[in-house]
Formats: sequence, structure tokens, C-alpha cells
Amino acid sequence: MFRFADSVWLFALAVVPVLVGLFGLSSLRRRRALGVFGDAHLVRKLTATVSITARRCKAALCVVAVGTLVVALARPQFGSRVETVQSVGQDIVVAVDLSRSMLAEDVAPNRLERARLEILRLMDNLDGDRIGLVAFAADAFVQSPLTVDYSAAGLFLKAMHPDLMPVQGTDLGAALQVSLDALDQGARDARVVVVITDGEDHEGDFEDQLARAVTSGVQVHVVGIGSLDGVPIPEYDAQGRQAGFLRDDEGSVVTTRLGERTLTAVAERTGARYVRAGAGGTAFEDLMDEISGVEGEALDGLQITQFEEQFQVFLALALALLFAEWLWPDRRSERMAWAGRFE
Repeated sequence: MFRFADSVWLFALAVVPVLVGLFGLSSLRRRRALGVFGDAHLVRKLTATVSITARRCKAALCVVAVGTLVVALARPQFGSRVETVQSVGQDIVVAVDLSRSMLAEDVAPNRLERARLEILRLMDNLDGDRIGLVAFAADAFVQSPLTVDYSAAGLFLKAMHPDLMPVQGTDLGAALQVSLDALDQGARDARVVVVITDGEDHEGDFEDQLARAVTSGVQVHVVGIGSLDGVPIPEYDAQGRQAGFLRDDEGSVVTTRLGERTLTAVAERTGARYVRAGAGGTAFEDLMDEISGVEGEALDGLQITQFEEQFQVFLALALALLFAEWLWPDRRSERMAWAGRFE
């Protein structure tokens, strides 16, 4: 099979007839200029060492070399082989709490930013695993579907902010439902959910979704992020500068603290781990490393057709033609030029 990998370069072949025209125009102008000096027969005698044929051949070599170089840039490929690529990995959905309490700064730089940094580090360590993102507060939605494009997932992760959520709260049931639905879109049996939350203001009933996770064999790791002591929730103005702290209807400063009881139960029910990400310790990092280190399962091999690159043949030919043009003299030897001059 023959094809061009970058066929758009073939449009550059339009320069070939342009070059032919330029060489022809240059030759015509040269002849007209020589005719100004005097008799055409005399001019031919005086320029006997100049080979018109050699000049035409050198011009032809240049034109063909340019055309061959353009073909090389288009990356011609012919000959192919079929390779079977087997994907090994697991499906991971990370559900991130986007309630305003995640802006608390008891974990540096704040709870949400710390979660974001650890998820990005997890992505850096993945190889063949698919990862998806779920945002949740009082409701939940898929921020990024399962993908192996970690760069794209990272962009979606950086866009996650409490302002995306129309209603505040923490509905673990909704988070688990959307996460499990996302995993059902995949074909792997090795499936993991990671819920990152401060555990406050639980809403809804998550028991049904927890039972669904157990039945499906999905491990639900839970990361409780924050401290057990109450801390205020900062508020920011339109320029991103802190403008005080969140207050309730009575004007009192709202504080937030990590609620662990429910989070621990969720992890234990699915045979997974609960870790606390506080101001110190490496439990969060260790869990991310553990998840990225799981080998996962092998999927059915994907057959990929690999085409053999042949641009180097045309590139070598173009260079050889240019080298030949450089070596080819455009003048005859003096003996040949003067032969018969005075006969």
C-alpha cells in the first residue's frame, strides 16, 4: 500500500512549473542581452566556452531536485506491517468535592488546591490507565470522561472550582452514582473510585450506591481532606483577592472541620482505604502512589497497521541531484571551445 502521511506538502509541487518558467525566462533574457553587443555569429564565437546544453541540464537537475524534495516532505509510505498492541491498566474515576468548604486553608495552599496537586501527580504516574473526573457538591456531573489523554484531563482538573456548582452541599450519593455510571462506560473489570472530600454537610442517601459499588466489585477509596479543628472559609472578590470569610445569615463566621465517620465507613464497605490529608503526613501521597502502581488488567489486543517511512529515499535522491548539479560544469574545455575557431 502506498500513501503520503503529510499529503498537504504535495501542493508545493506547484512551484515546479514556476521554476521551469523562471529558468526559461532567464535564458531568454540572457540571449537578448548578448544580442545587444553585436553580431550573433561573433557573440557565439566569443562565448564558445559556455555550454548551453550544460546550463539546461543543470537547470533541469535543480527543478527535479526541488520536486523530489517536496515529495520527501510529504512523507511517502509504502509497505506495511500489522502490530498487535495490548492495553494494560485500570479505570480510575476521581470525584472531587467542590463545596465552598474546600477553599479552607487548613491544608496548604487550600484543600481544593492540595487535592488538585495530588491528582496531577497521580496522572503523571499513570501508564495505560484511564482516568475520569467527577465534580460534586449538592449535585454531581462528569467533568472529564475516562481517557488516557492525561493532558486533557489535567486541563479539566484545573478548571474545577466551587463556582461551577450552582447549589452548595456535599451529596456523596450523587458523587458515587455519577462515578459508577462513568465506570460502566468502560470495558475493564479493574475499576477504582477515589472520593476527595472534607466530609461536611452530607446530603442524600448513598447506601444504595454503596451497595452497587460492592456488588460491582468497585473499590471506593476515600480521602478526607482538612483538619479536625474548625477553620473559617475564605471569600474572594472578582480580582481573586481575599475579601473576608464566609458568614451565615446571622453574620457569624462559618467554620468547617473534617467529618471522618461516614467517610471511613464508605471505604471499609468496599474493601478500600480511608486516608486523612492533613497539614502533615504523606498518607494522601501514599494512596495515590498505591493506585498508580496497580498493574490492572490486559484488554484484548488492538491491531494497528504501521506504514514504512520511505521519505529518506527521496531525500537522498534530491541531495544527489543537487550535488550532481554542483559538480556539472557549465563551460566546455578550452580545447573543445577553440577547435575549428579559425578554420
